[in-house]
Amino acid sequence: MSTKPNDIPKPNPRNTISLKIAKDWAKRWRKLESSYNNYNDCRAFNIPLKDLQEVIDEGAASVRAYIGVEKTMVEGEKVYIEKLMMVGVDKNGKDMISSKDGLTLDDEGGDIYDFSEPCPNVCDEESPLNGG
Repeated sequence: MSTKPNDIPKPNPRNTISLKIAKDWAKRWRKLESSYNNYNDCRAFNIPLKDLQEVIDEGAASVRAYIGVEKTMVEGEKVYIEKLMMVGVDKNGKDMISSKDGLTLDDEGGDIYDFSEPCPNVCDEESPLNGG
């Protein structure tokens, strides 16, 4: 399974990512957030209903979204892509993911979903929330 040009295994039909990738993206977002939006415009994320339903189907009481940034190469240039990662949350407010080693997800836990349709480019240009 290939991971080029970025750090997501291909093919990936369920939009899930590993705990390591999610941790890397979230850490990068926290590191860059103070200056990130000075250089990159991210206003919103479009979430396909099918993907959101997969999180709900895990029996979650709610859903938690984490923000991250994927670093990839496009034509030899570093490009950063905003990521919205979602996990199911149980009735006690705990993420429904499990990891004994802190690097990989255990089989009994839920998945981490990658909702990667940032705005711009997947935008409603006329929405008042988008400045329209």
